[in-house]
Amino acid sequence: MSALRARVCSSLVARRLFSKNLKNSKHINGIAVSSQHHNGPVIFHTKYSTVSDQKPEETKASPEKKEFQAETRMLLDIVARSLYSDKEVFIRELISNASDALEKFRYLSVSSAPDLPPLENTDRSLEIRLSTDKQNRTLIFQDSGIGMTKEELNQNLGTIARSGSKSFIEEIKKQGSDQASSIIGQFGVGFYSAFMVADKLEVYTRSSKTGSPGFKWSSDGSGTYEIQEVDNVPIGTKIVVYLKTDCREFADEETVRNIIMKYSNFIGSPIYLNDVQVNSIKPLWLMAPKEVTHEQHVEFYRFVGNSYDKPRYTLHYKTDAPLSIRSILYVPEGKPGLFEMSRDSDVGVALYSRKILIKSKAENILPKWLRFVKGVVDSEDIPLNLSRELLQNSALIAKLRHVLTNRFIKFMIDNAQKDPVGYDAFYKDYSLFFKEGIVTSQSAIEKEDIAKLLRFESSKLENGVKTSLADYSARQNNDQKSIYYLAAPSRELAQTSPYYESLKKRDVEVLFCYEMYDELVLLELKEFGGRKLVSVENDMQTDPAAPSETIIGSEDLQQTQVNELISYLKSHLSGKVFEVRTTQKLDSHPCVIIVPEMAAARHFIRTQAQSLTEENRFALLRPQLEINAKHPIIKKLHKLISSDKDLANMVAQQLFSNAMVTAGLVMDPRNLITNINELLVKALEKH
Repeated sequence: MSALRARVCSSLVARRLFSKNLKNSKHINGIAVSSQHHNGPVIFHTKYSTVSDQKPEETKASPEKKEFQAETRMLLDIVARSLYSDKEVFIRELISNASDALEKFRYLSVSSAPDLPPLENTDRSLEIRLSTDKQNRTLIFQDSGIGMTKEELNQNLGTIARSGSKSFIEEIKKQGSDQASSIIGQFGVGFYSAFMVADKLEVYTRSSKTGSPGFKWSSDGSGTYEIQEVDNVPIGTKIVVYLKTDCREFADEETVRNIIMKYSNFIGSPIYLNDVQVNSIKPLWLMAPKEVTHEQHVEFYRFVGNSYDKPRYTLHYKTDAPLSIRSILYVPEGKPGLFEMSRDSDVGVALYSRKILIKSKAENILPKWLRFVKGVVDSEDIPLNLSRELLQNSALIAKLRHVLTNRFIKFMIDNAQKDPVGYDAFYKDYSLFFKEGIVTSQSAIEKEDIAKLLRFESSKLENGVKTSLADYSARQNNDQKSIYYLAAPSRELAQTSPYYESLKKRDVEVLFCYEMYDELVLLELKEFGGRKLVSVENDMQTDPAAPSETIIGSEDLQQTQVNELISYLKSHLSGKVFEVRTTQKLDSHPCVIIVPEMAAARHFIRTQAQSLTEENRFALLRPQLEINAKHPIIKKLHKLISSDKDLANMVAQQLFSNAMVTAGLVMDPRNLITNINELLVKALEKH
């Protein structure tokens, strides 16, 4: 994981509020404080006293023992032991609470509300500090935020599921302010997650209100807590976590650092661990797109994507309607790996709420077919459950997914138009995901939007040149109501396909589909831009058989002879073909096979037919043989019926096999070699 060298910026709230009050440099209470502006954010450079430098707290009065107002220990057990899936999230929760305390102080220190009490030491540094002590199994969290009075301690820590942050937001919203939007702790139970790992918690706090004394709150999680007044408590809050024996790893500095970087790397205030700042990466998604350099995007992509390549495409998207969304989405430069293809990748789009990581891979934020996309989505509108781990309100999540998906598709369409060559290279690597999206999407509108990204070769364009469905439609006149396509392994086979002959003579443009699942995708898509998508194989079925009285030509078979041949083929191919008829859409080929929904039939042959007998396969496929009565082989076959019945049967069987191979309905053509050799032996008997 690469480290960005830029100092972390303060929160957006501080950016707006502190810029009004801070000057270039000043000394307050012996602490040097300066403010510098780098692209707007405020950065603090301060000489701080460490946690170990502070005077020890001194008890002034006997502790008051109280019971939690949540009535029972069972509720505390649920919060501490069942609500969170990973014990490590208690660090995220306590840091989030500390961040909230700093945001509250930032707001109140510049607020002009007349009923606010005077605050003490308003120019102090705002920071979060953690310290580990592995020998004594302790982990300490300390912030220089708003702090708490005795009454607030009872309210916020003495009542489970009461949220001080939530009540704070409700109060200032009554005053018509929106500055509290950066406070994330709206659930009221995060503090108690520490009891997952702690035998005991001690909280030392002093309110920022002028003249407030310090207090100590302590509990072992058994249903009671104690409060007592203490001296030497700095403004803010310090939480001492006495770890259980089996949780001693959370007193390890490296373990704690990794957890902070995982969940809280983008907190606006500096976070120090044992006096070394940990969070050093800017939340780029909150910055204006024009302010972010390409180099910053590369390093940020490598951080969130856990990779070493570069982003091929970068979508920096911000909107406030219909939802508040701040996001950066990256398309990798390299080819997708096995895990992306199989849906098992651990890297995707991370979900944040006001810079706090909620899920490192949020499956519901983008559809599965966009799993190759990496990045960050931050939305204040996302509802979460109490533990911040599970998403609720599926309708809102669906709206978020819809907005992001549409924006990404539009972004890729724009890039395809601006840089066709670059998009073609991208499409070669990632087209399978788009096709998956069309097949799996439940929305016809979304299917057509994704289809705008598809590319195919065309009979009207040179070899290797690809076109979109939109460009194909634009080249057609209004009389053509269909978009024609042909599935074949290569352009050479497509251009020589018997199914293509008729449209070629009519000078109709046909799209060539070379990939295995292209025809299934187009079959699922059904139409594009008001035009139906039609396989040329299905188009052949619209050609009615020649009238029975018609004489095909003086040198060709008479109708009575054609009827004799059709009867012969039905008899000798019984159990294989279910209909034989003539067609006028063939020229250079003797015959073709037609089955309903050829694409679905080929997919069936590839995936399931091996478990069936040959008889059952033909019964399910119900192939129809269409013959070109003008072709030399067909005319010769009619003569062989009376002159050499054995050779006639072998030719009939081989014609049928050849047509099945051309249609792509034979699992393994190698099985036909024996019959071909026997036919050659028979044909060469007289030579």
